[in-house]
Amino acid sequence: MKPIVAVVGRPNVGKSTLVNRLAQTSDAIVHESRGVTRDRSYHTADWNGREFTIVDTGGIEPLKSDDVFATSIRDQALAAAEEAAVILFVVDGRTGVTEEDESVARMLKRCDKPVFLLVNKLDNPDRENDSIWEFYSLGIGEPTPLSALHGHGTGDLLDDIVALLPEEEDEVADEFPDALNVAIIGRPNAGKSSLFNRILGADRSIVSNIAGTTRDAIDTVVERNGKHYRMVDTAGIRKKSTVYENIEYYSMVRGLRAIDRADVALLVVDASQGIEAQTLANTYLAMEHDLEIRPVLNKIDLPAADPKRVKDEIENILALPAQDAPEISAKQGINIPAVLEDIVQNIPAPEGDPDAPLEALIFDSQYDPYQGVIVYFRVMNGTIKKGMNVKMMASGAEYQVLDCGYLRPLGMESSGQLTAGEVGWFTASIKNVKDTQVGDTVTDAANPAAEALPGYRPAQSMVYCGIYTEDGSKYPDLRDALEKLQLNDASLTFEPESSVALGFGFRCGFLGMLHMEIIQERLEREFNLDLVTTLPSVIYHVYKSDGTMVKVDNPHNYPDPGTIEHAEEPYVKVSIISPQDYVGNIMPMCQERRGEFKDMQYLDTHLVELHYQMPLNEIIYDFFDTLKANTKGYASLDYELSGYRPSELVKVDLLLNGDGVDALSFIAHKDKAYPRARRLCEKLKDNIPRQLFEVPIQAAIGGRIIARETVKAMRKDVLAKCYGGDITRKKKLLEKQKEGKKKMRQLGSVSLPSEAFTAVLKLDSDDD
Repeated sequence: MKPIVAVVGRPNVGKSTLVNRLAQTSDAIVHESRGVTRDRSYHTADWNGREFTIVDTGGIEPLKSDDVFATSIRDQALAAAEEAAVILFVVDGRTGVTEEDESVARMLKRCDKPVFLLVNKLDNPDRENDSIWEFYSLGIGEPTPLSALHGHGTGDLLDDIVALLPEEEDEVADEFPDALNVAIIGRPNAGKSSLFNRILGADRSIVSNIAGTTRDAIDTVVERNGKHYRMVDTAGIRKKSTVYENIEYYSMVRGLRAIDRADVALLVVDASQGIEAQTLANTYLAMEHDLEIRPVLNKIDLPAADPKRVKDEIENILALPAQDAPEISAKQGINIPAVLEDIVQNIPAPEGDPDAPLEALIFDSQYDPYQGVIVYFRVMNGTIKKGMNVKMMASGAEYQVLDCGYLRPLGMESSGQLTAGEVGWFTASIKNVKDTQVGDTVTDAANPAAEALPGYRPAQSMVYCGIYTEDGSKYPDLRDALEKLQLNDASLTFEPESSVALGFGFRCGFLGMLHMEIIQERLEREFNLDLVTTLPSVIYHVYKSDGTMVKVDNPHNYPDPGTIEHAEEPYVKVSIISPQDYVGNIMPMCQERRGEFKDMQYLDTHLVELHYQMPLNEIIYDFFDTLKANTKGYASLDYELSGYRPSELVKVDLLLNGDGVDALSFIAHKDKAYPRARRLCEKLKDNIPRQLFEVPIQAAIGGRIIARETVKAMRKDVLAKCYGGDITRKKKLLEKQKEGKKKMRQLGSVSLPSEAFTAVLKLDSDDD
């Protein structure tokens, strides 16, 4: 196996950033918060042809720490140091030596292994030596200055690491390339990590009763009756309304990728809680990926556990056979062997003809600055080899395969070829991620398949919004950041646009609101941009009197009402599953959002499924959050686009001191225009600072004002020095002030602060 290099240190010193830099990847989660990395995360690194495994660990904190995970994180980090051939001890050069650094140094002194003391965050190479002298006090050796963020000093470091590594041993897992990929899924806190540890027979994942403990997808190969299985522990996948930490977005993405490359999904269900909304979400996700799903009932040791009832719920609601599902307690170690035995007995081996024309399904891709696009795929039929010319059937692009191989527990491994039933990766100097769409079929250019594999649908943007920078001079930085994100996310679309209020920016298209929030979060955190976003919008079809049809995704481009024959808005089929007790709360909520009731079906004696036809514009803002609030979190929501319908749409313009603010205009149904405009004006009144003159805030449809609020002027007390005298003197001073305010209003201008745009984005959620 490859030699191991462990990265250790206190929290927030840049360990994950260094791992990403050395491994030339972005898999390690990077965040400025303490304690983001918890479990051991393995990544493959290559330097001058010498491969090794680099292990990212959680920050080691003192035993007195208030963090409930501190002890477990420390144990994981020490386990990584124990198995490593070389240890990288990372400290913060900006902060200097801390008590936590001294504590870690004392532990490392007891390790009989080479240790590199790395002084990170020294971004200026000309002054790096000014800050390293105090680190000699740690007694680890000579401090090495570097900047993991910018790459300063990492080349020399890799030379020194490779020189100390032992010779590579044969990896046992290499003998079993056909290991079955098993993803352990379920709602947060269902016991996935406990089951994962029990199957492995070791504390590989951190276990806690706090939801959201697991953040990285961790995989390891295990053996059972001569067969090998790659077990993957995933983070619990939750809806956006229940994700309270932004870093959970990235954990969710890791979990989705693990499901993408899995053959089997173990659905862990809490025997005391039964089917919940998150359980449905996980199950539907696995079904969408056409996985074989095997339910597992956990926590049977609890007094409230009712395995029979839960099995009936699984069969009635999820339509999965569950009467023979293993009943276990991962915490107590009860009946754990039955889980793998269930897989052995009921899951067939992958099928496929290795001699048929190549048919490989792409499930993911990412851009690497050194290798180009790395394509992750599963071979359904045929064989892919190094040097073969392959063709992407959706895009028609052709490339020559430079390398291919397997996805190992410790990273990617080159093999030269993959055959039917195997999962792996290939590189071909691909520079455009759009040529490798998820769901596309890869085939042999010389001997192509007759037709593409079913299921491919190009990504279609559903939600649009404008993205601008607070500092207009950073417009080029925003453009570069969006281009880099698009390399790894072909579903992101953007085009330049300008606004009188916000300057230059981009009109961006997203798959949904969650996708939009992830992109915004990445722009802010990865590229250090301060953003201002406009109201999200959907695509409207506007038919003009001359017979032409215009697709409108920006209210600014809405045609003149006099030229419009009719307009159409997108409708979606909405499916809501909820306990029957909350039906009385759900139906009025859907009717308020112009929902059309279709039918209601009883799934069992407790659960009801409601079907509605609703405008997409009514559910993209806060519908899911409101649904969860009205059903105590038990309801689940699913929707799909059903088509366009004629609708009475109007464009509402916002006027500030008589001038239009195009960034705050919106398109709405005429019945919803007035109340929404009313709330918008009220919200802006509270967020626009007072001026020396009165500022009117108006909402208008065409030339008709439908709502108005006024920001009162700041007034100087001109009567302060009038201690007496005729009243006419006071009136004269007040009239003079009034005339000055009137003149100032004509000449003055009002600038909207970014807080005003942020408040408008939260408009709907604040009203419920």
